[in-house]
Amino acid sequence: MHRTQQLDGALGEGNVADTAMSGSGTTASDDPLQTAVWRLRSRGCWTDAAALLAPGAGHPAVALQRASLLIERCLYTEQGWAEAEEALRFAEANVRDDEDRGAAACERGHLAYASTMLGVRDRADEARAALGRAAALIAPTAPGRPLLDYRRGLVAQNLGDSPQAARAAYRRAHLGATDQGDALLLSSTWRHLAGLALRDGEAAEARHGFAESLRLREELGYLVGTAPALVALADTETEPEAARLRAEARRLFQLLGGVPTWLAARLAPTAAA
Repeated sequence: MHRTQQLDGALGEGNVADTAMSGSGTTASDDPLQTAVWRLRSRGCWTDAAALLAPGAGHPAVALQRASLLIERCLYTEQGWAEAEEALRFAEANVRDDEDRGAAACERGHLAYASTMLGVRDRADEARAALGRAAALIAPTAPGRPLLDYRRGLVAQNLGDSPQAARAAYRRAHLGATDQGDALLLSSTWRHLAGLALRDGEAAEARHGFAESLRLREELGYLVGTAPALVALADTETEPEAARLRAEARRLFQLLGGVPTWLAARLAPTAAA
């Protein structure tokens, strides 16, 4: 399998860490600052979004959200690793309790996972250890648990080659995201459960999951994550629908300046043919 084909399903987009402000910016009742952060984030403007969150504010959740945004930038652009590391270290230095420590460890694991999957540096052991620490610190009923379960699923599937463990983790994350009404995380769990179904030859189940993922991302206006969802659904469709979906993905990819970078080869004319 080509590296970009593998990455298309392996690099998960989860929700950014819980913040001290109200909501995640995806509903009208959310804090105005969070709404502004979401609008920038959803269009791939992570640096601008992080700039709205003062690094010296002193609140652990604010520092952690800023780090999360910069880590997500690494995931989509394959750049900015040093800045993300610096922001995460600042967040880790400002934790106040076990919940903060668990959330920081979850982000540490995600950064190490992204570095490994994108071939920057093999940090697989660090990813596993950090997510293990997070699991010991984040209670099963805590708000951050579904995101942790999802990321542990990514590690199990793509670093541990254990689809059974990954499926169990994705399902826990899916149930938790449903209970919490976390539509963005649901879009990711739908997509990765669908990817496992496709691997097992369950085409109809995979098509349903990819379609649900795409629907949620379109409803949220999560433009930067829509092109990968379109490509994933196209892989389960016949022509001419598959070509239409890839053309729409290519349009969004170009509109956003070639982000996510690892999708470029999938959207090249020769790859589509």
